[in-house]
Amino acid sequence: MKSPRQATSSAEQFELFLPYIADLPLRDQREMMERPFFSLAKSKRVKPIEYRSPDQKLWVHVSASPEYGMATIWDADILIYCASVLTDLAKRGHNDVPRKLHLMPYDLLRAIGRPTTGRAYELLGQALDRLVATTVKTNIRAENRREATFSWLDGWNQLVDEKTERSRGMTIELSNWFYEGVLMTGGVLSIDRAYFDITGGRERWLYKVARKHAGGAGEAGFAISMPTLFEKSGAEGQYRRFKFELLKIVERDALPGYTLSVEQGRGEPLIRMRRRKDVPALPMSPPESVAPRKEEPAAEQTAPMVNPAAVAALLNKATSKVAMRGSEASTAIRAEIALECPGWDLDALEAEFRSWIDKDPSRLPVNYDKAFAGFVRRWHAQNRY
Repeated sequence: MKSPRQATSSAEQFELFLPYIADLPLRDQREMMERPFFSLAKSKRVKPIEYRSPDQKLWVHVSASPEYGMATIWDADILIYCASVLTDLAKRGHNDVPRKLHLMPYDLLRAIGRPTTGRAYELLGQALDRLVATTVKTNIRAENRREATFSWLDGWNQLVDEKTERSRGMTIELSNWFYEGVLMTGGVLSIDRAYFDITGGRERWLYKVARKHAGGAGEAGFAISMPTLFEKSGAEGQYRRFKFELLKIVERDALPGYTLSVEQGRGEPLIRMRRRKDVPALPMSPPESVAPRKEEPAAEQTAPMVNPAAVAALLNKATSKVAMRGSEASTAIRAEIALECPGWDLDALEAEFRSWIDKDPSRLPVNYDKAFAGFVRRWHAQNRY
């Protein structure tokens, strides 16, 4: 039997992989939540987005590759996952948070609410290609330059074991603009995990606007005119169609955590966004940087907002975490792993896994069996001969 100590990697190196087996607190980059950076349609878009703020100070230009089309708001789920990983790594005390992430596609797909079928992996590759091929020009955070030009990703690669030809995950290299935006002071906002269940592109974008503006606006909420929303969305088509669809969204009033209503403005109607009273608020971004700190404000420890029906489930999850401290991998999962990852001393690996968990209580997984299985699979992928 091979012992995990015989491999060159140490347990600390697993910190880039293991925390994301469990529920990862979700973060979105603040500046991307209200400007038109993505196509809101699933159909291929090649028409550029041209946006200038009402005061004419900020502008965004997004151009698409004729071959791949423009990155969509569903493709941006990958960036949400990456922002969440970066933020979590910084909070865990990593001094050098990497701009190139080594991720497991399975974990990524699970985290953003996607299936893990062969077709899902194919669609993931297409989304990554669009994020690489889409070009953004903007003066937002251009600092001393007149503009910043970038693609969302500088590149991505699939990692394959040369001997077995099995996947060893993938690397995603983030653009410097996005990377700096996530790690800067107040660069991210928490979002509800139910965001990934929103099916419509306009609804998804509207949730981002509500979270950005109404999240800390108090009981009065935030009101914005429909023409302004139309300009901020970058949506294709005519304003009349956009207005019709937006009124339908308001009528359904189904955004997670926020309620919508229509008010009469000067000419065109206003959309008012308020935080729902029956759910707790998501924590606002801290005034401090996300860089490692000895002490963090209590608000940053608050769990993401949940729907009322999920409160009991969250309480049960918290209770199960406490009970998990004395558990060990089941016989069934050990048998499954032994067949899938032969040749390892599972007792030694589990001792390594539990030692890693004990160093930080926040690492305690929701499902011990699944987390341990993920640990062994990653160890096997990295260290098998």
